[in-house]
Amino acid sequence: MRTILLGCGRLLIFAVPMAAQSVTDPVPEANPARPTVSTPATLTPVGYLQFESGSLGAIVSPEFDTRIGINQVTKLTVLPWLEFFVQTEPYIRSSLSRDREVRPGEVFVGAQAVLVRADEARPTIAVSYIRRLYESPAPELDLGTFRESGTILVSNDIAGFHYDANFIVTEETQGGARRAQFGQTLSISHSLKNFTISGELWHFTQPYLRSNAVGNLWAISYPLRRNLVIDTGFNRGLTTTSTNWEEFIGFTYLLPRRLWSK
Repeated sequence: MRTILLGCGRLLIFAVPMAAQSVTDPVPEANPARPTVSTPATLTPVGYLQFESGSLGAIVSPEFDTRIGINQVTKLTVLPWLEFFVQTEPYIRSSLSRDREVRPGEVFVGAQAVLVRADEARPTIAVSYIRRLYESPAPELDLGTFRESGTILVSNDIAGFHYDANFIVTEETQGGARRAQFGQTLSISHSLKNFTISGELWHFTQPYLRSNAVGNLWAISYPLRRNLVIDTGFNRGLTTTSTNWEEFIGFTYLLPRRLWSK
């Protein structure tokens, strides 16, 4: 956790001065997708870069004893209904028995499109597609790694609570074999003064282990500014092939300058 805190502290030191830049137009609010496994169906503000950065420490999983990784997702919405993003994990330090290694993680690119916008009881519905550009030899979490994935995303607000539900299908590869993996996630959050508390249940099949990974995640977030939100939390694995414990900390930062004029 010390490594996690130091890494995210450096990122925050870099981000806060940038957030203080003077801008002509009011800065829109960030739309964090971290730290839950679920991704919201809604998109980031059009024309603004959004950075979702953080670190995750994990212990006891099928592929490692300990693992610490720095993760980064960069998003840009180009149309009110279309968003592009890049997902990277530039640093991973892991251990298994007496073996220690430091490696870069995998690189993914993707797009998300809104099909239906929320209207009273009707939720926002979107779809996304992700493709892997670089496959890392570093050990993975209990979800494994995939070559490509497709997701149906549903989000809405009900009686003061917000929910994000994802239905996921991925193509996993191992030793030349290809297997389908299926996942379902449900995250429910509620605001308490300026804080937002989130609870989540998620499930993924593990086709090569012939098992299932299930977890229960809890997180809390706080907006330092409209465009800068910090978060922290933990995840507890609920099956023998799930990662035992995960702890994470990070932030979501929306660049306060629009990349092009309206």
